[in-house]
Amino acid sequence: MKILSWFLNPEINDAAVAIARSIATRYPPSMDTATVKRISPSRLEKILEDAYAKAIEFNRNKKMGWFSKARFGNVFRWELKELGYTPEFIEVATEGLIVYLTRKLPQSAS
Repeated sequence: MKILSWFLNPEINDAAVAIARSIATRYPPSMDTATVKRISPSRLEKILEDAYAKAIEFNRNKKMGWFSKARFGNVFRWELKELGYTPEFIEVATEGLIVYLTRKLPQSAS
């Protein structure tokens, strides 16, 4: 049963949903779907990098394996879709998240 908990860890779902929702508070889906974008690319980049930093911190604390990282990315993707983002934004945000999560973690100075 312990092996199953690795695959069905609700903490992964909760963290991925929380990170997607943190993006939504700073960059609501209505801004993404608007015909005239009212946010600078550098501001949007900062919002995404902050979200990715939260994901990296979660990964550092939980030491996710490849399956958990893939699951994290999928939950993140589906939450962005549920929130109402455009497919283009979802693809860019999720791809960035996966790239950040799959980088080798630097050793913490302890």
